[in-house]
Amino acid sequence: MFPSLSEYWRRPPSGYRPGATLMQVQRDLSPLRAEPLDAATARFTSADGELDFEVREVVQAQFLMHLVVTEFVLRVPAATSGSARIKVNHHGAIRRQGLACKVRAGDAQELDGLLARLQGDAGLLAALMPLDFKRLWIEWEGRHWVVRLEHMGASEVVSRMPSFRRYIRLAPVQRQHLLQAFRALQGILGSH
Repeated sequence: MFPSLSEYWRRPPSGYRPGATLMQVQRDLSPLRAEPLDAATARFTSADGELDFEVREVVQAQFLMHLVVTEFVLRVPAATSGSARIKVNHHGAIRRQGLACKVRAGDAQELDGLLARLQGDAGLLAALMPLDFKRLWIEWEGRHWVVRLEHMGASEVVSRMPSFRRYIRLAPVQRQHLLQAFRALQGILGSH
């Protein structure tokens, strides 16, 4: 008769509109072709067909409000099969001074060459240093690399009290850096 407490917490928050944030992201990524995969996920492809990634909405409920953040997911075929998880963040307390890559799962010695390439590739550094991201994970799952990036923009804040809804857009400069980073990651991960 009454839903269990766990079912209650798994429900999307009231006011969440699946796909609404994704429509805004689609406008921000307007040069790319968009193909909806479901209500909260879409595939984006560049005109030349070389870049192909997914964007999905992730809802984070908080007290009297919720956030709809977008997760950008890039899949790259791997040269060999394996399993690993690497966390990438900006290095530096006040100013960004470089990239820090930490192996969270997998053989760190086996990944030394890849970590050196990630931290030393000029194209990737030029794209990631000015990119405003919250989280960047690189996961090796069998014969694929999966890059999951959560940007600080391309998200929506919805409050119930006071009542408001605000979309934080993905600025054109940030879009350019994001696409450059994905192209650089395709080259680095595709050869590993």
